[in-house]
Amino acid sequence: MPMTGVVEIVPPRPALRVQAMAVAYGGIAAVREVSLRVPQGGIITVVGPNGAGKTSLLNAVMGLIPCGGEVWLGEQNLSALPVEERVSAGLCLVPERRELFAPMSVLDNLLLGAWRHRARGAAARRALLDQVFARFPRLAERRAQRAGTLSGGERQMLAMGRALMGQPRVLLLDEPSLGLAPLIVREIFAIIAELRREGVAILLVEQNARAALAVADRAYVLEGGVVTLGGPAAVLANDPRVVQTYLGAGDPAGDAASPLGEVS
Repeated sequence: MPMTGVVEIVPPRPALRVQAMAVAYGGIAAVREVSLRVPQGGIITVVGPNGAGKTSLLNAVMGLIPCGGEVWLGEQNLSALPVEERVSAGLCLVPERRELFAPMSVLDNLLLGAWRHRARGAAARRALLDQVFARFPRLAERRAQRAGTLSGGERQMLAMGRALMGQPRVLLLDEPSLGLAPLIVREIFAIIAELRREGVAILLVEQNARAALAVADRAYVLEGGVVTLGGPAAVLANDPRVVQTYLGAGDPAGDAASPLGEVS
């Protein structure tokens, strides 16, 4: 007879699921059979050396380059969709080079990020702007300034703010600390942790492995386009191989970001 009184607990579908992702350039494999899941309100980080395929992985997830494999946003298969439809579904990328419109003002760059909500009217855009300005007060101070004249840290804030104007369900971050001073790195990673607490799912690619592992829930090491190690971020942060290769003592940026473990 069938059992009664037993409730089957089905784990929720992840916010983002990447299955068997593969990317090649001219027959040379850059990403090979990479699979990962990003839970709702979780941070997954991918660390690894230059040329490991980290940026190619994010660009493939976003639909910017041809790839094999599947990309799921919740229950929706995005694999055959172009970039603009992935944005409309709630997937946003903050690229490594920020890709701002330099001659345009901070305000106009942010408004472009609200393209997904263009039908909701001016009041909705104003509310989104208020949220971004509350998170990044310096952008409010420089709203009329051309994006190309901002400092490196301000440009990163603007790139993140533009993505947040789309109210993404999943945020892809490519090297958010690149070229930034330690204090700005600290500020950026504190914001990343705050976004996670607000329920945004984040896939983070980052060379500053110390800061990334401090803020993430789970981590993957990508080397030569292949995942060579994966597990809870706190476990990988103490793995001898990871410590020796990516967490060498005396890394100034890493030391500045290390207290982020307290806010993650």
